[in-house]
Amino acid sequence: MIAEHKIYVALLEEGTDVWRPVMAKQITDKSFLILGEVPAEESWEFAPGSQVRCEEHVFSGGERGLVAVEAVHA
Repeated sequence: MIAEHKIYVALLEEGTDVWRPVMAKQITDKSFLILGEVPAEESWEFAPGSQVRCEEHVFSGGERGLVAVEAVHA
């Protein structure tokens, strides 16, 4: 069974760093397939259905999470 995880995708055109938590299926150790839909008022750096490589990130509040950093072309 492929596990689903919460990862973070950058929102575009926000003027500052803003991250959207999204569900994703883990493909490999650091590779995930983004699930869900983009709300009409948002623009995501990576669209649902994209396979992305993630890295651990420390957010401004000190929380840690995986953020999508680049598209992976299978």
